[in-house]
Amino acid sequence: MSTTKEKQIKKSEDIDWIEVNKKIDKYISELESESDALIEVLHKVQSLLGYIPKRTQKRIAKELELAPGKISSVMSFYSHFSAKPKGKYQIAICKGTACYVKGSVDIIEKVEEVYDLNSGDTTDDGIFSLEVVRCLGACGLAPVMTVNGKAHGLLNPDKAVKILEKYKNGEM
Repeated sequence: MSTTKEKQIKKSEDIDWIEVNKKIDKYISELESESDALIEVLHKVQSLLGYIPKRTQKRIAKELELAPGKISSVMSFYSHFSAKPKGKYQIAICKGTACYVKGSVDIIEKVEEVYDLNSGDTTDDGIFSLEVVRCLGACGLAPVMTVNGKAHGLLNPDKAVKILEKYKNGEM
């Protein structure tokens, strides 16, 4: 049985678009309030696929009778939504004041170099996604990163890579 995270990592060519469209239609038909329909549908599609591809954004816009630009603006405002597939392990590295002062930029550069990864991207093997964020709310652990929401603090570049290698090797 595959985990929820494994189910979410679907590439476009692996998706049964007929089934996805049926589910979108079902989500929309079950809505009680039109005012919050877009956010609710986006959340459900994000849960279903792990991201919201452009073709699905267009489908949602058409079904809700919205301009496609409305979908894009909502997705760019809420960091939860992604138009790209996420990796099995989603890394967030803080670049807020406390983390920045304590060296988070060096950690970001090391992670980008070691995994050939830029903020907002996913490794080719689908293992890691990286986001550089403004605050993780754990200033006492600065510099800090999260992996799938689990905080790892008091980092330096080498320590961060060692932690990520443990995730990659299934040790965490």
